[in-house]
Amino acid sequence: ADAAHGLGGHVMADGGCSSPGHVAKAFAAGADFVMLGGMFAGHDESGGELVKGKNGKMYKSFYGMSSSKAMETHYGEVAKHRAPEGKEVRVPYRGPLSITIQAILGGVRSACSYVGARRIKDLPKCTTFIRVTQTTNEVYQRFNVEE
Repeated sequence: ADAAHGLGGHVMADGGCSSPGHVAKAFAAGADFVMLGGMFAGHDESGGELVKGKNGKMYKSFYGMSSSKAMETHYGEVAKHRAPEGKEVRVPYRGPLSITIQAILGGVRSACSYVGARRIKDLPKCTTFIRVTQTTNEVYQRFNVEE
């Protein structure tokens, strides 16, 4: 990120964010932008058909912009020089996007408070990443409350 910024460039975290913590970590690693298509899928404001599954639950169709479905929808065909990436899936219906946006904002605010960053821009300067093993994470499983 420092190299890109030193040249006047920008860094984008392209995919993989599925929780507010992932968004905060992307900013902490130096990203200027994050792509959140997967996190935004399934909401009222997202594209895709709303359908009822066999289990009675509601779902919305979702496809990545490099998928065959996207190329056929927006360009009429899959270009011969392009290899499609991703696929079309149905994701659980999630209601209004504002709920997810508030969760993301809360996660980024929490991350800033944990590391002492006053602004998102300060996160990379204030953050130190450490490796956490699966064993370390499992230590707290015994405290998980069953419903």
